[in-house]
Order: sequence, then C-alpha cells, then structure tokens
Amino acid sequence: MPIFVVHKHYARRLHYDLRLEYNGTLKSWAVPKQPPLKPGIKRLAVQVENHQLSYAKFHGVIPKGNYGAGKVSIWDKGTFKSIKKSKNSYVVSFKGRKLKGKYCLFRFKNNKQWLLFKQKV
Repeated sequence: MPIFVVHKHYARRLHYDLRLEYNGTLKSWAVPKQPPLKPGIKRLAVQVENHQLSYAKFHGVIPKGNYGAGKVSIWDKGTFKSIKKSKNSYVVSFKGRKLKGKYCLFRFKNNKQWLLFKQKV
C-alpha cells in the first residue's frame, strides 16, 4: 500500500505538510491548520511541489537561508488506499495513528487551492 506522511512544519509560521505517495513521488499540500480528525471540519490545502519519497522519513531542522527553513517533525504517518482520483479530487482512506478513515482533497479555486476534509462514515 502507498504511504502518507504529515509533517508539522515550523517555518515562517506553523503549518502541516500532507504528502501522499503517487507514481514514485510524494504529492504535497501545505495545510495552514491541523488536518481535521473529525467530519465537518474543512481545511485549506495549498498544493506545493512534489517531494522525493525519501522525504517521508525526514524530521529535523532545515537551516536558515534554505527553502522551508525551520523545524520539521512527523505529526502522523501510515498507509492509504486510493478510492477515487481525478484531476480535481482525491478520495483516500488513511490508516495512520491520527488520520483514520475516508478523506477527500477537492480542488476548489485554482490549480493550487484545495479543501481537505474527513468524510462521514
């Protein structure tokens, strides 16, 4: 099963980086607030550049002067099952320590802005 990781990233401001393994890379979104653990909560997710798979294990400090400088820790990780994938949406089922169940990423404004939410069972 493909992997996912959520990094807690203290850069210019605290945010979370959601990363999903697809086609040998980590598709990535910056989520300004903690990913939702319950249905009914929607979060903005801004798509950013893909990352190498090895980045899934990264935690530590990105030095000043580098892109994304700041402390990075692993907030959650696990595997996921892709339920539906299209140009404008991903529906996945997470099996992590914190993220569990069916989630949707839905593109809503432009190529980079998405909504992340947990679906009701």
